[in-house]
Amino acid sequence: MKGIDRKKHWENIYETKEPTGVSWFQTHLQKSLALIGSANLDANAQIIDVGGGASTLVNDLLGKGFKNITVFDVSSNALDKTKERLGDKADSVN
Repeated sequence: MKGIDRKKHWENIYETKEPTGVSWFQTHLQKSLALIGSANLDANAQIIDVGGGASTLVNDLLGKGFKNITVFDVSSNALDKTKERLGDKADSVN
């Protein structure tokens, strides 16, 4: 993405498209969930989803009882969509 403002690019993606309307959307991130599950982590383990965008991984992790989750993304639009989708549960995610 040489010559492109990456933050502006991703802000535009999440401003103009629904999370389900991008080619990389998955209802559940099965591979990620399987890898996290294979680590046999305690519910208080610190988990960070780097480049989480508007991913549903955080929903599934909360559903599995994890309590210390951070979602990081360059796009505040993506994070806003995640917060909106999580509703009251967003307060329990960094």
